Amino acid sequence: MTDTSSIANIRKILAITMGDPCGIGPEIIVKAFAQDPQATQGAFVVGDVGVVRRAVLAVHGASQRWPVVEIEQASEALYVPPRCIPVLQVISAMSVLPWGQICAEAGKAAGDCVFWAARSALQGDIGAIVTAPLHKEALSVAGFPYDRYPGHTELLQAEAVEFMKKPVAEVPVRMMLANEELRTVLVSIHVSLRQAIEAVTLPNVLETIRITHEALQATLGRSPRIAVAGLNPHAGEGGLFGREEIDIIEPAVAMARAQGMNVQGPIAPDTVFMRARSPLGRACEFDVVIAMYHDQGLIPVKYMGLEDGVNVTLGLPFVRTSPDHGTAFDIAGQGVADASSMLEAICMARTLVAHRA
Repeated sequence: MTDTSSIANIRKILAITMGDPCGIGPEIIVKAFAQDPQATQGAFVVGDVGVVRRAVLAVHGASQRWPVVEIEQASEALYVPPRCIPVLQVISAMSVLPWGQICAEAGKAAGDCVFWAARSALQGDIGAIVTAPLHKEALSVAGFPYDRYPGHTELLQAEAVEFMKKPVAEVPVRMMLANEELRTVLVSIHVSLRQAIEAVTLPNVLETIRITHEALQATLGRSPRIAVAGLNPHAGEGGLFGREEIDIIEPAVAMARAQGMNVQGPIAPDTVFMRARSPLGRACEFDVVIAMYHDQGLIPVKYMGLEDGVNVTLGLPFVRTSPDHGTAFDIAGQGVADASSMLEAICMARTLVAHRA
């Protein structure tokens, strides 16, 4: 039987997947270790030692020493000295790839790191996963099985489903984007706009409300105040601009209320985010907004800045967070990428693990 101290130590271990090695992921990881040694204590990079060393050179230059330490197992991350970056080599040593280019080798490497981290989390060997950005096209050109997944969320869900021996329908996941002022959860994720509209069904909306309620209740310690955005302009204007609000969203909200959830909607999507925003810690009406599709929810969060945005996958049996931005191929290798979102993702992961304790 695992003793209490062992469990506590496992919860301190944070796996940070390196992301696409041709993008800014390795650089922002290196910067995160440099900028906040306390937050990154017990964290390690899942990836390739050579890639991380190249990122150190891009960030710090040849004159500044910043040791990259290869570890043999995740638990060793707890004992690495400060000002060192521990890396677990979970893939074959990589060749030097050009910065900022879509590459099958890079897509495969990024995917393999996520596969390893997911399986480790499911087996209870690490406390949480923070994923650096991968490039969806690079993942696709890597071929099978990587091309089966539009992104991290779908890959992680597939791994959880296989591990738990359950059908996908029994392990529903949702994407939550959060910063200091706003949280939003999406009904659908990486699909076309046409498919996203088709995904606005009563079961999907109700399930999104339920997943959001359960996740935030654990984090906030109370029933979250949930706002549900409409799909159509003006939330359908009483059916003049579409009936999805009347036929689908309103009934889902009513069912959620009947189950004891604090939820309102549908609310016009052009105003609901303002009502849920809490600038400078000021009070707001809602703790979270449920958006009907990807861009409806992400544009408001990202417009406020990518510096502190965090992506959290709700519904998984383990904690996963990530920065709220992509691979930024246009600046990769220059050492100028901002690590703020990565640090926020690391801190958010620590918080979520603590609430699961």
